[in-house]
Amino acid sequence: MRAERDLRGTATAAVLAAGLLIGGCSSSSSVPGASSSDTVAPRSPGASGASGSSAPAGVATPAAAVGRPGVTPLEPLPAAVPAALAPYYAQRLAWQPCDEGFECTTFTVPLDYEHPAGGDLTLSAVRAPAVPEAAGAEGAGPAASGSGRLGSLLLNPGGPGGSAVEYVEGVARTYDSGVRARYDLVGVDPRGVGRSSPVTCLDGERMDAYAAADITPDDQAEIDALVAADKEFAEGCRQRAGDRLAHLSTVETARDMDVLRALLGDQQLNYVGKSYGTFLGATYAGLYPGRVGRMVLDGAMDPSLDAAGGNRTQAGGFETAWTAFAQDCVKREDCPLGRTEQQAGEQLGALFRAADVQPLPTGDAGRRLTEAQATTGVIQAMYADFLWPKLRTALTDAKAGDGSALLRLSDSYYERGPDGSYPNLMFANMAVNCLDLPAPFTGPAEVQQAVPAFEQASPRFGRDMAWMALTCSYWPVPATGAPHTVRAAGAAPIVVVGTTRDPATPYAWAQALAGQLESGRLLTYEGDGHTAYGRHDACVDGAVNRYLLGGEAPESGKRCGP
Repeated sequence: MRAERDLRGTATAAVLAAGLLIGGCSSSSSVPGASSSDTVAPRSPGASGASGSSAPAGVATPAAAVGRPGVTPLEPLPAAVPAALAPYYAQRLAWQPCDEGFECTTFTVPLDYEHPAGGDLTLSAVRAPAVPEAAGAEGAGPAASGSGRLGSLLLNPGGPGGSAVEYVEGVARTYDSGVRARYDLVGVDPRGVGRSSPVTCLDGERMDAYAAADITPDDQAEIDALVAADKEFAEGCRQRAGDRLAHLSTVETARDMDVLRALLGDQQLNYVGKSYGTFLGATYAGLYPGRVGRMVLDGAMDPSLDAAGGNRTQAGGFETAWTAFAQDCVKREDCPLGRTEQQAGEQLGALFRAADVQPLPTGDAGRRLTEAQATTGVIQAMYADFLWPKLRTALTDAKAGDGSALLRLSDSYYERGPDGSYPNLMFANMAVNCLDLPAPFTGPAEVQQAVPAFEQASPRFGRDMAWMALTCSYWPVPATGAPHTVRAAGAAPIVVVGTTRDPATPYAWAQALAGQLESGRLLTYEGDGHTAYGRHDACVDGAVNRYLLGGEAPESGKRCGP
């Protein structure tokens, strides 16, 4: 699929931090730990790109290039700031009041770190200044009794494509009071995202068509139509984004974060990243292990996976989440899918097939619910169990011939506005994914060959997610990244949080990342939903808050849950 996305408002907050389908996206929300960015997005996983491109400094080179099998580790950058980058590290931030009690600023970074004289990008940041009177963290324990400021705490909700500025503005006042008392909470929109030189690709009408395109093609005509939609998206990005399109990688964004760290006056980076934000944080740790402060990676991604492997295992994560939903649904009187888990799966499949043959009316002029949008709506609800009641209602209505509620869930995934407009979430999501990894497939023939393996991982969503991965096959700029491990040798303890039934970032990914990191500490939440910190578990929140406030990392292997 494309990438994870979140609902606006309270629901958005919960989905927000997640991540789009292996493309992953995030959204902002009022719940610190909830997220939907870093998720599955109907057609975004992976990256594309021709081989033979030159990777920027810090990017892991393909294993073949170093003459040995397997993936290579991400190598750290030199500790000293290169002379050509010194002016960027010497900027002064001019914070101005903005957005109801927050402070905003901008700063510049080089478009291309390897050739900094070639032009700049302007990035936007926001902060919620520390509130000393907020001392007394709920559930943080003795560590909260300290009174000294600890600097800045950068937050990233995921995606890629999620706005960290919007996220901080949505969650800052709900954060643990002890954390708020001792940290400035800071969000910077990554390059190409939100308020930071955003990329765009399609107008609202064409994005509607893209979101509705059939992602389970049954014949050559439908395959051709899907390829045409993917090519239109990629060409739109090329035309509108220009030179920026080749410089939106996670490595470059991590380097931007180091510039901001210095401008904030912090010797080390303190950071909480959700979903895709864990990939960004791990990348920073790999590049600058000596500058890692207190780092929390919640809903972790595994950087050693290639795009096809990541999409396939993510499909399995959504299958796990679907199973949990189905088992809960069939026990409830308002469940529209029967009384057994098998019946639930069969009836969902029948609904998808019916929408494929005849899209459902929605009451929205000119819009009908296609199979792709029905699937996206169901996937959106897998990000957080508080959305399950909405999904039961939406499925009940759809079985009765009304697709409006499922369409609203699908629209929330894409953050489509009431006026038919789209933010740049999906555009940035695809642009980053297509740079970070080579495309999983070169064309439709390879997708068809991979479908059985995807369906084995996820009978419900595997076929969709295999075809969703096709867009990067037509990307206009080559990928600069490759699968790699992150060791971050010498870094301070890094807390990796994994949820056992996380749909968008499967628990196995958290285990893998914690195992790669030399100082990784795995904290497990046994439960449902995407990400865990700040959502609803006092055990997880207490362990993370004690770490953020007192530096006491939980023992690796600690488990929490109902």
